[in-house]
Amino acid sequence: MVEARTIPRAQTAPLVTRPVAALRPGRYNRAMPLRFRVAEPADYEEVERLLLASFEPVTWFRRVDEQFGPLNGRDWRERWRLRVAHIFRTQTVLLGEDETRLVAVATGDVDPILRLGYIELLAVAPEAQGRGYGREMLRGMLRHMKQQGALYASLDCLAENDRANSLYRSEGFREVACHIRWLVRIP
Repeated sequence: MVEARTIPRAQTAPLVTRPVAALRPGRYNRAMPLRFRVAEPADYEEVERLLLASFEPVTWFRRVDEQFGPLNGRDWRERWRLRVAHIFRTQTVLLGEDETRLVAVATGDVDPILRLGYIELLAVAPEAQGRGYGREMLRGMLRHMKQQGALYASLDCLAENDRANSLYRSEGFREVACHIRWLVRIP
């Protein structure tokens, strides 16, 4: 298990938000309101499982394996685990829980000089998707970052992740740039 950074007690107070209606009316029940809290070291394994399951269909890490094979013997899941370990050491990991379980995670940090929050990951458990939890988690992370002094927030998303990009646009994010991830085996 990777050691997580210590979170000051003041940051662990839960934030409660209102329920958000389902994204597809009639198909799902209304989402239960999420309770937010900053992750603790004991949450690490559950957060890692949720992130891997949520990002498996969309991560570019898998594409690397498909085109190049594992990098230095580490497949995409192992590279994700290393990424999550780094995130736990260096960023705020905000959890969104319904009445019974963890259903969403957002990670990021705030640059206090620029007052810019950067959301690195936003994920909803696959079985809980389509119920408004992504929107509620995004809003919860934005509130958390505002409490940390952020005036702006930034995030990256794959261009073909239409569902996520629609969410960000609907929440007022504006596309400011696109980049292409390139990879080459060094000869």
